[in-house]
Amino acid sequence: MNLSHRLPSRLKTMTKLHVSSLDANRSSVSAVASFVMPPCSRPLRRAVTFILAISISIFVLYRSLDSLDAVPRSSSSIFSRIFPSFDSFQSLELEEPKLEDVLRRAATRDNTVILTTLNEAWAAPGSVIDLFFESFRIGEGTGMLLNHLVIIALDAKAYSRCRELHKHCFSLETEGVDFSGKEAYFMTRSYLKMMWRRIDFLRSVLELGYNFVFTDADVMWFRNPFTRFYRYADFQIACDHYLGRSNDLENRPNGGFSFVRSNNRTILFYKYWYASRIRYSGYHDQDVLNFIKREPFVFRIGLRIRFLNTAYFGGLCEPSKDMNLVRTMHANCCFGMDSKLHDLRIMLQDWRDFMALPLHLKHESGFSWKVPQNCSLDSLRRYDESMYDEESEPPGESQE
Repeated sequence: MNLSHRLPSRLKTMTKLHVSSLDANRSSVSAVASFVMPPCSRPLRRAVTFILAISISIFVLYRSLDSLDAVPRSSSSIFSRIFPSFDSFQSLELEEPKLEDVLRRAATRDNTVILTTLNEAWAAPGSVIDLFFESFRIGEGTGMLLNHLVIIALDAKAYSRCRELHKHCFSLETEGVDFSGKEAYFMTRSYLKMMWRRIDFLRSVLELGYNFVFTDADVMWFRNPFTRFYRYADFQIACDHYLGRSNDLENRPNGGFSFVRSNNRTILFYKYWYASRIRYSGYHDQDVLNFIKREPFVFRIGLRIRFLNTAYFGGLCEPSKDMNLVRTMHANCCFGMDSKLHDLRIMLQDWRDFMALPLHLKHESGFSWKVPQNCSLDSLRRYDESMYDEESEPPGESQE
Protein backbone atom coordinates (compact mmCIF):
# COMPACT_ATOMS: atom_id res chain seq x y z
CA MET A 1 0.00 0.00 0.00
CA ASN A 2 1.28 3.52 -0.80
CA LEU A 3 2.05 5.37 2.43
CA SER A 4 2.11 8.70 0.66
CA HIS A 5 -1.66 8.40 0.16
CA ARG A 6 -2.42 7.20 3.71
CA LEU A 7 -0.48 9.89 5.63
CA PRO A 8 -2.37 12.96 4.30
CA SER A 9 -5.69 11.25 4.91
CA ARG A 10 -4.75 10.51 8.54
CA LEU A 11 -3.56 14.10 9.06
CA LYS A 12 -6.91 15.34 7.74
CA THR A 13 -8.75 13.06 10.15
CA MET A 14 -6.66 14.27 13.15
CA THR A 15 -7.16 17.90 12.16
CA LYS A 16 -10.93 17.39 11.99
CA LEU A 17 -10.92 15.78 15.46
CA HIS A 18 -8.85 18.67 16.93
CA VAL A 19 -11.19 21.26 15.40
CA SER A 20 -14.19 19.36 16.68
CA SER A 21 -12.68 19.36 20.19
CA LEU A 22 -12.07 23.11 20.10
CA ASP A 23 -15.63 23.70 18.85
CA ALA A 24 -16.96 21.58 21.71
CA ASN A 25 -14.99 23.63 24.29
CA ARG A 26 -16.21 26.87 22.79
CA SER A 27 -19.77 25.56 22.84
CA SER A 28 -19.53 24.63 26.54
CA VAL A 29 -18.17 28.05 27.50
CA SER A 30 -20.86 29.73 25.38
CA ALA A 31 -23.51 27.60 27.05
CA VAL A 32 -22.34 28.69 30.50
CA ALA A 33 -22.25 32.30 29.35
CA SER A 34 -25.80 32.12 27.98
CA PHE A 35 -26.98 30.55 31.22
CA VAL A 36 -25.53 33.16 33.57
CA MET A 37 -26.37 36.24 31.56
CA PRO A 38 -29.33 37.44 29.52
CA PRO A 39 -29.13 38.22 25.79
CA CYS A 40 -26.94 41.27 25.15
CA SER A 41 -24.67 42.85 22.61
CA ARG A 42 -22.03 40.68 20.94
CA PRO A 43 -18.95 42.60 22.34
CA LEU A 44 -20.20 42.26 25.91
CA ARG A 45 -20.93 38.55 25.40
CA ARG A 46 -17.39 38.03 24.12
CA ALA A 47 -15.89 39.80 27.13
CA VAL A 48 -17.89 37.71 29.60
CA THR A 49 -17.03 34.53 27.71
CA PHE A 50 -13.30 35.41 27.91
CA ILE A 51 -13.45 36.12 31.66
CA LEU A 52 -15.27 32.83 32.32
CA ALA A 53 -12.72 30.91 30.25
CA ILE A 54 -9.84 32.42 32.28
CA SER A 55 -11.64 31.67 35.56
CA ILE A 56 -12.25 28.04 34.62
CA SER A 57 -8.58 27.65 33.56
CA ILE A 58 -7.33 29.02 36.92
CA PHE A 59 -9.73 26.75 38.83
CA VAL A 60 -8.55 23.67 36.90
CA LEU A 61 -4.87 24.61 37.50
CA TYR A 62 -5.46 25.05 41.22
CA ARG A 63 -7.29 21.70 41.51
CA SER A 64 -4.53 19.93 39.63
CA LEU A 65 -1.90 21.37 42.02
CA ASP A 66 -4.03 20.53 45.04
CA SER A 67 -4.40 16.93 43.89
CA LEU A 68 -0.63 16.38 44.00
CA ASP A 69 -0.80 15.92 47.77
CA ALA A 70 -3.28 16.39 50.55
CA VAL A 71 -0.99 18.44 52.81
CA PRO A 72 -2.01 22.13 53.16
CA ARG A 73 0.44 24.49 51.52
CA SER A 74 1.21 28.17 51.73
CA SER A 75 0.97 30.44 48.74
CA SER A 76 4.78 30.48 48.49
CA SER A 77 4.86 26.68 48.01
CA ILE A 78 2.34 26.99 45.13
CA PHE A 79 4.67 29.55 43.52
CA SER A 80 7.53 27.11 44.06
CA ARG A 81 5.69 24.43 42.06
CA ILE A 82 4.98 26.79 39.19
CA PHE A 83 8.39 28.57 39.37
CA PRO A 84 11.02 26.11 40.75
CA SER A 85 13.57 28.93 41.25
CA PHE A 86 11.30 30.74 43.75
CA ASP A 87 12.70 28.97 46.84
CA SER A 88 16.29 29.49 45.76
CA PHE A 89 15.53 33.18 45.22
CA GLN A 90 14.16 33.43 48.77
CA SER A 91 17.23 31.73 50.25
CA LEU A 92 19.54 34.12 48.38
CA GLU A 93 17.57 37.09 49.72
CA LEU A 94 17.93 35.92 53.33
CA GLU A 95 21.57 34.80 53.09
CA GLU A 96 24.02 37.03 54.97
CA PRO A 97 26.48 38.74 52.61
CA LYS A 98 30.11 37.67 52.46
CA LEU A 99 32.77 39.97 53.88
CA GLU A 100 34.38 40.65 50.53
CA ASP A 101 31.03 41.67 49.01
CA VAL A 102 30.31 44.09 51.88
CA LEU A 103 33.79 45.64 51.66
CA ARG A 104 33.59 46.01 47.89
CA ARG A 105 30.28 47.88 48.08
CA ALA A 106 31.55 50.25 50.78
CA ALA A 107 35.09 50.89 49.53
CA THR A 108 36.40 54.12 48.05
CA ARG A 109 38.13 54.14 44.67
CA ASP A 110 41.46 53.35 46.31
CA ASN A 111 39.99 50.38 48.23
CA THR A 112 39.66 52.09 51.61
CA VAL A 113 36.88 51.36 54.09
CA ILE A 114 35.91 52.71 57.49
CA LEU A 115 35.27 49.96 60.04
CA THR A 116 33.72 49.86 63.49
CA THR A 117 32.61 46.99 65.70
CA LEU A 118 29.32 46.81 67.55
CA ASN A 119 27.82 44.56 70.22
CA GLU A 120 24.38 44.52 71.80
CA ALA A 121 25.24 46.87 74.67
CA TRP A 122 26.41 49.66 72.34
CA ALA A 123 23.68 48.98 69.76
CA ALA A 124 20.63 49.72 71.95
CA PRO A 125 18.53 52.76 70.95
CA GLY A 126 19.91 55.89 72.62
CA SER A 127 23.26 54.22 73.20
CA VAL A 128 26.73 54.77 71.70
CA ILE A 129 25.91 53.87 68.09
CA ASP A 130 23.25 56.59 67.86
CA LEU A 131 25.70 59.23 69.09
CA PHE A 132 28.30 57.90 66.64
CA PHE A 133 25.94 58.44 63.69
CA GLU A 134 24.92 61.84 65.02
CA SER A 135 28.54 63.02 64.98
CA PHE A 136 28.75 62.23 61.24
CA ARG A 137 25.53 64.15 60.62
CA ILE A 138 26.60 67.31 62.46
CA GLY A 139 30.28 67.10 61.52
CA GLU A 140 31.93 69.27 58.89
CA GLY A 141 32.05 67.28 55.63
CA THR A 142 31.64 63.93 57.36
CA GLY A 143 28.15 62.89 56.27
CA MET A 144 29.31 61.43 52.95
CA LEU A 145 31.86 59.24 54.74
CA LEU A 146 29.00 57.06 56.01
CA ASN A 147 28.83 55.62 52.48
CA HIS A 148 32.17 53.93 53.22
CA LEU A 149 31.41 52.78 56.77
CA VAL A 150 31.08 49.05 57.49
CA ILE A 151 29.66 48.02 60.87
CA ILE A 152 30.97 44.68 62.14
CA ALA A 153 28.26 43.22 64.38
CA LEU A 154 29.56 40.86 67.07
CA ASP A 155 26.19 39.35 67.98
CA ALA A 156 22.73 38.82 66.48
CA LYS A 157 21.02 41.80 68.15
CA ALA A 158 23.79 44.17 67.07
CA TYR A 159 23.47 42.88 63.50
CA SER A 160 19.70 43.36 63.56
CA ARG A 161 20.08 46.96 64.82
CA CYS A 162 22.74 47.65 62.21
CA ARG A 163 20.36 46.56 59.45
CA GLU A 164 17.85 49.10 60.76
CA LEU A 165 20.37 51.95 60.73
CA HIS A 166 22.86 51.34 57.95
CA LYS A 167 23.37 49.69 54.57
CA HIS A 168 26.84 48.12 55.10
CA CYS A 169 26.66 45.50 57.87
CA PHE A 170 28.61 42.30 58.46
CA SER A 171 27.94 39.63 61.06
CA LEU A 172 31.04 38.36 62.90
CA GLU A 173 29.57 36.03 65.48
CA THR A 174 32.27 33.79 66.99
CA GLU A 175 31.52 30.19 67.90
CA GLY A 176 31.69 29.64 71.64
CA VAL A 177 31.89 33.36 72.46
CA ASP A 178 28.89 35.54 73.36
CA PHE A 179 29.48 39.28 73.01
CA SER A 180 25.81 40.12 73.58
CA GLY A 181 24.11 41.20 76.77
CA LYS A 182 25.68 43.62 79.20
CA GLU A 183 28.69 45.81 78.52
CA ALA A 184 32.08 44.07 78.28
CA TYR A 185 33.92 45.91 81.06
CA PHE A 186 37.55 46.92 80.63
CA MET A 187 40.03 44.01 81.05
CA THR A 188 37.38 41.38 81.79
CA ARG A 189 37.61 38.07 79.93
CA SER A 190 34.85 39.12 77.49
CA TYR A 191 36.62 42.41 76.84
CA LEU A 192 39.92 40.70 76.02
CA LYS A 193 38.26 38.21 73.68
CA MET A 194 36.51 41.05 71.89
CA MET A 195 39.72 43.04 71.46
CA TRP A 196 41.74 40.10 70.11
CA ARG A 197 38.92 39.00 67.81
CA ARG A 198 39.05 42.50 66.38
CA ILE A 199 42.81 42.30 65.67
CA ASP A 200 42.42 38.97 63.87
CA PHE A 201 39.51 40.29 61.84
CA LEU A 202 41.43 43.41 60.76
CA ARG A 203 44.24 41.18 59.53
CA SER A 204 41.73 39.40 57.25
CA VAL A 205 40.59 42.77 55.83
CA LEU A 206 44.20 43.61 54.95
CA GLU A 207 44.64 40.23 53.28
CA LEU A 208 41.63 40.96 51.07
CA GLY A 209 43.48 44.05 49.79
CA TYR A 210 41.57 46.80 51.63
CA ASN A 211 43.03 49.75 53.51
CA PHE A 212 40.98 50.66 56.53
CA VAL A 213 40.29 53.32 59.10
CA PHE A 214 39.31 51.50 62.24
CA THR A 215 37.26 53.55 64.68
CA ASP A 216 35.61 52.64 67.95
CA ALA A 217 31.95 53.67 67.98
CA ASP A 218 32.68 56.05 70.87
CA VAL A 219 34.92 58.14 68.58
CA MET A 220 33.03 61.22 67.39
CA TRP A 221 33.81 62.30 63.81
CA PHE A 222 33.72 66.10 63.54
CA ARG A 223 35.83 66.63 60.40
CA ASN A 224 37.22 64.48 57.60
CA PRO A 225 40.36 62.86 59.09
CA PHE A 226 41.93 61.78 55.79
CA THR A 227 43.55 65.17 55.24
CA ARG A 228 45.63 64.68 58.41
CA PHE A 229 46.92 61.17 57.72
CA TYR A 230 50.58 60.67 56.76
CA ARG A 231 51.02 59.80 53.10
CA TYR A 232 53.88 57.33 53.45
CA ALA A 233 52.99 55.58 56.72
CA ASP A 234 51.87 51.94 56.76
CA PHE A 235 50.36 51.98 60.23
CA GLN A 236 49.21 55.12 62.03
CA ILE A 237 47.36 55.21 65.29
CA ALA A 238 45.77 57.69 67.71
CA CYS A 239 47.21 58.28 71.16
CA ASP A 240 46.09 58.49 74.76
CA HIS A 241 49.10 60.74 75.26
CA TYR A 242 51.12 62.37 72.49
CA LEU A 243 54.71 63.51 73.10
CA GLY A 244 55.02 65.90 70.18
CA ARG A 245 56.68 63.82 67.44
CA SER A 246 54.79 61.46 65.16
CA ASN A 247 57.64 58.94 64.90
CA ASP A 248 58.45 58.80 68.64
CA LEU A 249 57.88 55.22 69.85
CA GLU A 250 57.37 56.54 73.38
CA ASN A 251 53.96 57.91 72.34
CA ARG A 252 51.15 56.09 74.12
CA PRO A 253 48.90 54.62 71.38
CA ASN A 254 45.18 53.91 71.60
CA GLY A 255 43.78 51.08 69.46
CA GLY A 256 40.38 52.75 69.16
CA PHE A 257 41.39 54.75 66.08
CA SER A 258 43.90 53.82 63.38
CA PHE A 259 44.55 54.03 59.66
CA VAL A 260 46.30 51.04 58.06
CA ARG A 261 47.30 50.46 54.45
CA SER A 262 47.11 46.99 52.98
CA ASN A 263 50.55 45.63 52.06
CA ASN A 264 52.86 42.77 52.99
CA ARG A 265 54.33 44.72 55.90
CA THR A 266 51.01 45.42 57.62
CA ILE A 267 49.71 41.88 57.04
CA LEU A 268 52.83 40.41 58.66
CA PHE A 269 52.60 42.92 61.49
CA TYR A 270 48.96 42.07 62.31
CA LYS A 271 49.76 38.36 62.27
CA TYR A 272 52.67 38.99 64.64
CA TRP A 273 50.56 41.23 66.87
CA TYR A 274 47.82 38.62 67.14
CA ALA A 275 50.30 35.78 67.80
CA SER A 276 51.93 37.87 70.57
CA ARG A 277 48.78 37.56 72.70
CA ILE A 278 50.07 34.13 73.74
CA ARG A 279 53.40 35.50 75.00
CA TYR A 280 51.65 38.32 76.84
CA SER A 281 48.68 36.41 78.20
CA GLY A 282 46.16 38.53 80.11
CA TYR A 283 47.08 41.80 78.34
CA HIS A 284 44.88 43.55 75.83
CA ASP A 285 45.91 44.47 72.30
CA GLN A 286 46.90 48.02 73.19
CA ASP A 287 49.36 46.93 75.88
CA VAL A 288 50.81 44.23 73.63
CA LEU A 289 51.31 46.82 70.89
CA ASN A 290 53.40 48.84 73.34
CA PHE A 291 55.45 45.73 74.11
CA ILE A 292 56.16 44.73 70.51
CA LYS A 293 56.56 48.12 68.79
CA ARG A 294 60.32 48.07 69.55
CA GLU A 295 60.94 44.40 68.82
CA PRO A 296 63.40 43.43 66.04
CA PHE A 297 60.69 41.77 63.94
CA VAL A 298 58.89 45.08 63.46
CA PHE A 299 62.10 46.75 62.27
CA ARG A 300 63.01 43.78 60.08
CA ILE A 301 59.76 43.92 58.07
CA GLY A 302 60.23 47.68 57.60
CA LEU A 303 56.88 48.74 59.04
CA ARG A 304 56.50 52.53 58.91
CA ILE A 305 54.66 53.60 62.09
CA ARG A 306 53.27 57.06 62.82
CA PHE A 307 51.40 58.32 65.87
CA LEU A 308 48.56 60.80 65.39
CA ASN A 309 48.68 64.17 67.13
CA THR A 310 45.96 64.67 69.76
CA ALA A 311 45.56 68.24 68.46
CA TYR A 312 43.68 66.62 65.57
CA PHE A 313 42.74 63.23 67.01
CA GLY A 314 41.90 63.99 70.60
CA GLY A 315 40.13 62.20 73.39
CA LEU A 316 39.09 62.53 77.00
CA CYS A 317 42.58 61.42 78.04
CA GLU A 318 44.02 64.41 76.23
CA PRO A 319 41.36 66.66 74.63
CA SER A 320 42.15 68.67 71.50
CA LYS A 321 42.91 72.21 72.60
CA ASP A 322 41.77 73.97 69.41
CA MET A 323 38.33 73.10 68.06
CA ASN A 324 39.31 74.65 64.72
CA LEU A 325 41.75 71.76 64.21
CA VAL A 326 39.97 68.76 65.70
CA ARG A 327 39.04 65.85 63.44
CA THR A 328 37.90 63.23 65.93
CA MET A 329 37.33 62.98 69.69
CA HIS A 330 37.41 59.69 71.56
CA ALA A 331 35.66 58.86 74.84
CA ASN A 332 38.80 57.12 76.12
CA CYS A 333 39.98 57.13 79.73
CA CYS A 334 36.37 56.43 80.64
CA PHE A 335 34.91 53.46 82.49
CA GLY A 336 31.23 52.56 82.57
CA MET A 337 28.49 53.07 80.02
CA ASP A 338 26.62 55.78 81.94
CA SER A 339 29.74 57.92 82.33
CA LYS A 340 30.65 57.47 78.68
CA LEU A 341 27.19 58.42 77.39
CA HIS A 342 27.05 61.43 79.71
CA ASP A 343 30.32 62.89 78.45
CA LEU A 344 29.68 62.00 74.80
CA ARG A 345 26.39 63.94 74.83
CA ILE A 346 28.14 66.97 76.30
CA MET A 347 30.88 66.62 73.67
CA LEU A 348 28.31 66.68 70.85
CA GLN A 349 26.61 69.73 72.36
CA ASP A 350 29.99 71.48 72.68
CA TRP A 351 30.50 70.94 68.96
CA ARG A 352 27.05 72.27 68.07
CA ASP A 353 27.67 75.38 70.19
CA PHE A 354 31.04 75.93 68.52
CA MET A 355 29.66 75.51 65.00
CA ALA A 356 26.88 78.03 65.78
CA LEU A 357 29.45 80.78 66.43
CA PRO A 358 30.20 83.40 63.76
CA LEU A 359 33.40 82.62 61.84
CA HIS A 360 35.48 85.35 63.48
CA LEU A 361 34.49 84.21 66.95
CA LYS A 362 35.49 80.62 66.20
CA HIS A 363 39.08 81.77 65.87
CA GLU A 364 39.07 84.35 68.67
CA SER A 365 36.85 82.99 71.41
CA GLY A 366 39.15 80.29 72.76
CA PHE A 367 36.13 78.00 72.87
CA SER A 368 37.01 74.67 74.50
CA TRP A 369 35.45 71.36 75.52
CA LYS A 370 33.44 71.06 78.73
CA VAL A 371 34.53 67.43 79.01
CA PRO A 372 35.70 65.30 80.70
CA GLN A 373 33.19 65.40 83.53
CA ASN A 374 32.09 61.93 84.59
CA CYS A 375 34.99 60.22 82.85
CA SER A 376 38.31 59.68 84.61
CA LEU A 377 41.76 60.91 83.63
CA ASP A 378 43.58 58.85 86.28
CA SER A 379 45.31 56.70 83.67
CA LEU A 380 47.04 59.84 82.39
CA ARG A 381 48.71 60.80 85.68
CA ARG A 382 51.72 58.49 85.20
CA TYR A 383 52.98 60.59 82.31
CA ASP A 384 55.36 63.45 82.84
CA GLU A 385 53.55 66.50 81.47
CA SER A 386 56.85 68.29 80.94
CA MET A 387 57.67 65.84 78.11
CA TYR A 388 54.92 67.30 75.92
CA ASP A 389 55.73 69.90 73.28
CA GLU A 390 53.97 71.01 70.13
CA GLU A 391 54.54 68.95 66.98
CA SER A 392 56.52 70.31 64.10
CA GLU A 393 56.13 68.28 60.92
CA PRO A 394 59.41 66.52 60.01
CA PRO A 395 60.99 67.80 56.77
CA GLY A 396 59.78 65.94 53.71
CA GLU A 397 56.82 64.38 55.59
CA SER A 398 53.85 64.99 53.31
CA GLN A 399 50.20 64.49 54.10
CA GLU A 400 47.15 63.59 52.08
